[in-house]
Amino acid sequence: MSIDKVREYFRTFGIDDQILEFDVSSATVELAAQAVGCEPALICKSLSFKIDERTILILAAGDAKVDNKKYKTCFGSKAKMLSPDEVIERIGHAVGGVCPFAVNEGVEVYLDDSMKRFEYVYPAAGSSNSAIKLSLSELEKYSNYRKWVDVCKIPV
Repeated sequence: MSIDKVREYFRTFGIDDQILEFDVSSATVELAAQAVGCEPALICKSLSFKIDERTILILAAGDAKVDNKKYKTCFGSKAKMLSPDEVIERIGHAVGGVCPFAVNEGVEVYLDDSMKRFEYVYPAAGSSNSAIKLSLSELEKYSNYRKWVDVCKIPV
C-alpha cells in the first residue's frame, strides 16, 4: 500500500508519527480541508503531468489552478495531465493520495510559488485519507524537489 511506502520513507527521517490518518476521505482539496480542519488553500495538491517520457509532479496550493501559458513557458510543452492509470504507473501513488514522497524513480518534483504565501501546508501521505503538516522548508527537504516554479494562478 502506498501509505506504507510513505510511512517507511518518513521513518528514515524520524517523522513517520506525524502522518495524519482520517476516518473520512481526504482525496480532494475540499475533503482534505474538512478532514484537517483548515482552509482549502493550505492543502498542498499534487498535479501530475507528462512530457513525452518525463513525469512531472507539481505541488501547488489548494486554491491554485495551472496557468497553461505559464506552464508552457516553464516546461516548453503544453500541459498534459496523466490519466488515473498513468498516475499509479508513473508516480507510484493512486489519485487521491498522490504526494512527492516515496515516488517512483525519475519523477520530477516541482514546487509552485502559489504555496509561498503560507508558513505550512498539508500534502497527502500516500492514501486517500492521509496528510502531513509540513513547513515549506520541510516540504523542500522531504520532496526531493528540483526547483520552485511559477506555473499557477491563484484567485484574488
